Amino acid sequence: MNRKEALKLYRDSENNPQTLYKMADDLRRKRFGNKVELCSVVNAKSGNCSQDCKFCAQSAHNKASSPEYPLISSEDMLEASKMAAVNLAHGFGIVTSGDCIDGAKELPLICEAIKKIKAQGMINPDASLGRLTKDTARELKKAGLTRYHHNLETSRDFFPNICTTHSYDDRIQTIKIAKEEGLEVCCGGLFGLGEIIEHRIDFAFTLKELKVDSVPLNFLIPISETPFEDNPRLTPDEILMTIAIFRIILPDKHIKVCGGREANLGNRQKEIFACGASGMMIGGYLTQGGNAPEEDLKMLKELGLEPATPIGDRSCGPVPTF
Repeated sequence: MNRKEALKLYRDSENNPQTLYKMADDLRRKRFGNKVELCSVVNAKSGNCSQDCKFCAQSAHNKASSPEYPLISSEDMLEASKMAAVNLAHGFGIVTSGDCIDGAKELPLICEAIKKIKAQGMINPDASLGRLTKDTARELKKAGLTRYHHNLETSRDFFPNICTTHSYDDRIQTIKIAKEEGLEVCCGGLFGLGEIIEHRIDFAFTLKELKVDSVPLNFLIPISETPFEDNPRLTPDEILMTIAIFRIILPDKHIKVCGGREANLGNRQKEIFACGASGMMIGGYLTQGGNAPEEDLKMLKELGLEPATPIGDRSCGPVPTF
């Protein structure tokens, strides 16, 4: 399917999306069966980001209220990974704010945490640390990192509307470095920024061309004191159709529904899987809360779905707080 065909399919489905949903669901079932890949994150360094992403509460360019603290300890990262494992997450992301991490001060601590998480053998360590150099990517891979997360957010044409402190090509360069150094790549975006369906479809084909491994889809929760605070929320049908068209364009990739799932879909959250999603984030987000993990696991059970094969023993202690 090319861009023109995908756009026609979407447009033809706007008044009656059930055929679109059925196509997406069939593709999901064929590739992933009843398995759902769960992921979880820890906000390992928060706030005071130098980049001017207009949607983000952590940007120093915006006036939004957001937690602000330096890099947490490797032990705290390890404890957070244990709780993610208890919640049956398959991957655990160490996420830091900012353009990139400090190679001298922060990289050794993060690599230490990755080694500890890997040694536990309970969950795959992932990371989202901003811009990568080849040396940094090699050190992360050597420590045991499985997957690197770096969102493009939107299409190339629309990107200047959301960020001016770095370019689309800067982001693509990081994705290419991660792949060249043998890391899997998780790369997706955020919807509800003011983009139109043509931008979303162009974005999906960019991800296809980059051959990323996993695609997280986030849906804007407008945050007070950011430039996008008055953006209208996407309707549940817009969200579900977006999930479906991404599944159809990217039939063999994990399509994960992440930020904004609860706030924007409400009691229609369970429909994401029938529209092609094969994964979701569990246990909350960076600056926003989410469903209690037991609620999400109950939802999966009621739908006849199962978390992807866990790794190792999941008997751990209580959730840590930071």
